[in-house]
Amino acid sequence: METGGNSLTSGPDGAKRKVSYFYDPDVGNYYYGQGHPMKPHRIRMTHALLVHYGLHKEMQVLKPYPARDRDLCRFHAEDYVAFLRGITPETTQDQVKSLKRFNVGDDCPVFDGLYQYCQTYAGGSVGGAVKLNHKQCDIAINWAGGLHHAKKCEASGFCYVNDIVLAILELLKYHKRVLYVDIDIHHGDGVEEAFYTTDRVMTVSFHKFGDYFPGTGDIRDIGYGKGKHYAVNVPLDDGIDDESFQSLFKPIIQRVMKVYDPEAVVLQCGADSLSGDRLGCFNLSVKGHAECVRYMRSFNVPLLLLGGGGYTIRNVARCWCYETGVAVGVEIDDKMPQHEYYEYFGPDYTLHVAPSNMENKNSKQMLDKIRSKLLENINSLPCVPSAQFQERPPDTEFPEPEEEDYDARIRSHKWDGASYDSDSENGDSKPRNHDVDEGVFIRENVAKGAQNAKVKREVGTESMDMEVVNFVEDELTRNEENLKGIKLEAAATELKKNDEPYDAMEQDSGEESEQDSFTSQGNVTLGSNSHLSTGLHNQSWLSEALRSEQGGNIPGMPLSLLTTANTDTRPLSISRTSSLNSMSSSRQGSVLGSNPVQVQFPVTTSNLPWPQNQPGNS
Repeated sequence: METGGNSLTSGPDGAKRKVSYFYDPDVGNYYYGQGHPMKPHRIRMTHALLVHYGLHKEMQVLKPYPARDRDLCRFHAEDYVAFLRGITPETTQDQVKSLKRFNVGDDCPVFDGLYQYCQTYAGGSVGGAVKLNHKQCDIAINWAGGLHHAKKCEASGFCYVNDIVLAILELLKYHKRVLYVDIDIHHGDGVEEAFYTTDRVMTVSFHKFGDYFPGTGDIRDIGYGKGKHYAVNVPLDDGIDDESFQSLFKPIIQRVMKVYDPEAVVLQCGADSLSGDRLGCFNLSVKGHAECVRYMRSFNVPLLLLGGGGYTIRNVARCWCYETGVAVGVEIDDKMPQHEYYEYFGPDYTLHVAPSNMENKNSKQMLDKIRSKLLENINSLPCVPSAQFQERPPDTEFPEPEEEDYDARIRSHKWDGASYDSDSENGDSKPRNHDVDEGVFIRENVAKGAQNAKVKREVGTESMDMEVVNFVEDELTRNEENLKGIKLEAAATELKKNDEPYDAMEQDSGEESEQDSFTSQGNVTLGSNSHLSTGLHNQSWLSEALRSEQGGNIPGMPLSLLTTANTDTRPLSISRTSSLNSMSSSRQGSVLGSNPVQVQFPVTTSNLPWPQNQPGNS
């Protein structure tokens, strides 16, 4: 069998990289359900392809140890983890309220083995971080990971557990600064939110922006407090090709690497940004997508490669197989070797697929403007952020991963596609589009994401009048019963006004109407010094109600529902924390019920528990 060919340039030092590759043979058995575009089977297809190319001989192949409850709870809420552990398709009828509370159902369905699936893909990402921490590899790969939408208390966008956040937390035990880069077509909202207020993690996301899930990722979303300018969002339009994408990716990443000087990098390689993706609308080739991996590899910094989106699964397998070759430093042949899924890649049976002739809506003028603005923001960063010395938490202790002998277990059967939907254009009478679905659910999530982004900008750009904050808190306490009588029609009308997305490049970022409604699903910190946590379950109609009752002039601003000392050191997640009320077409956190709002406490730089000593020191 031909295994490919020439070694690639391995970066400034010219050395080969030691690669640890995590793969569980059972990951392909999990099934989201008929008609669902997410197919874990793509990981098995990717693995079969790279094994027959001989890439497994170039790296250490490991079976990940499943993440335990306590590992998942380093980011996720304990009640959410307990829910995932206990829910089954047979018990959903008894868990209606919890399903709504944790946003499970529809896009994130309950299926057999759900919790084991989460443990598997999270274990691979955390295991990769542990390997990098102990310098047992230069690059770690977990194509089953990269599920970047999951929040602290809820599932989102096919993602249940945010393995990326868990892996970054592990890396922070040994590395002062971690850079997260996301080339999935969807904005990496879950990771950005988790580290929005700290300078220990910088997030850079290249994504489709506008009326598109999750609706976040505005160029003006730059972080808050000590995290200001440490969130970088690159909003793109349909049809972007390799040349246009790299005209932004390389100069932005080069500047970030120089200014931020990360000690480790996590690259989410979502393949839904490829041309011809079932849900995507970009026009990247496999080589163009892999150029991002090649470029990040060239900096010779510990690198964790993760999967993500990707819904034309034969192209996902092509892409991640080729990028595995880039990681190990081998250029593999375009002619595909015979393997158990060979027929799926017909009629050409090649690794690379030519981009389409779709229109590139990203004009040179637009790209220049985005690049100029973002480089200006990056240059405004102070010197490389330092971190205080603290005692390092204990390592995550997994049993030594099992090394797999895949030469002895390569299977010869051919997959017939049983139980899995075709991902070809003609495979379904109407391929499901995650972002332009006829159902209300997708539209709600788009609106919710856009409104979350508004909240973050509002908190980051408006000064907080503490007299107003305290007044509102007192009013919410005294008038809780009276607020129950406010008509929901007012909320529906107000929310409807804000359902349309706005252009990040044209709207003046300095002005916000008092009539804007803010519909966030959780909590945002006011900064490391204030130790004030604001529960943003607010709407402008609530502010108007208080204003009319008191005859005062309360700005239409996020309302602080509770004030408390910020003692929890887990990362930020803007997530629902109370049972949900149905208001028009948007899901709202309940501020009208008799139970108090549950506050989540985000991380701040001042109370991050991770040690600041040099990597490798214990």
